[in-house]
Amino acid sequence: MSSAVVSGWQELPAADGLRLRCWWARPAGEPPRAAVLVLPEVFGLNAWVRGVAERLAAEGYGALAMPIFARSAPDLDVGYDEAGLAAGREHRDLVSAEAFLADARAALAWLQAQPGLNKPVGCVGFCFGGHLAMLAATLQQVAATCDAYGARVSSFRPGGGEPTLAVVPEIPGHLLCLAGDRDPLMPAEELEAIAAALAADAARRPQLERRLVVAPGAGHGFFCDARADYHPHAATLGWQEMLDLFDRRLGLTEALSPGR
Repeated sequence: MSSAVVSGWQELPAADGLRLRCWWARPAGEPPRAAVLVLPEVFGLNAWVRGVAERLAAEGYGALAMPIFARSAPDLDVGYDEAGLAAGREHRDLVSAEAFLADARAALAWLQAQPGLNKPVGCVGFCFGGHLAMLAATLQQVAATCDAYGARVSSFRPGGGEPTLAVVPEIPGHLLCLAGDRDPLMPAEELEAIAAALAADAARRPQLERRLVVAPGAGHGFFCDARADYHPHAATLGWQEMLDLFDRRLGLTEALSPGR
């Protein structure tokens, strides 16, 4: 594992002349082992999610945290209070799956153009970013995805259309979903729908990981130590599950082949 990290803002081009203002973190003094795309909560590219990218860089990855509200609030960075949540939800409701995927493609292309990173990419997202991570997982460049408490995937798709959970059979890489059993935004019926979709796809394509890990006693946002729902034990276990997934599945030459 690396310890020294280099990080800072990075602008990159996207569709329609858009510029994505991202946070780019990587190991200092050595090439990254692989790249990871980081998708934030509705609170924007705040200090916590930038810290996630830096923790991944300390593990040896090149981690790019990209804005999920690039078209309505590209510089959003709000606190974990009612005003911040209201602002985030306002912009969340303006997101469409198609526009997000266009931005994600641009971010992935930039990552794979970096020296030594023309290889499969990982993706991790939290809260609404976790929901979007399930959509990003459908992109061919993404070999392994961790969706952390991405709520409403069984009933909603950003911008309308069939619920996001319906894309599971289209995902070419591996998928890990993390949730807490006390998350009011992910009630039992949501967890049951996710479990059923993953199990059905695993039966059809057993070579792919399809896992749901539910943390006992954890609520929504359990990874984030700036939130009231922070759950140290669940956060530690979830982080290790994600690292284990990336360790198993990134950097493998076969990971970009069909049916990986």
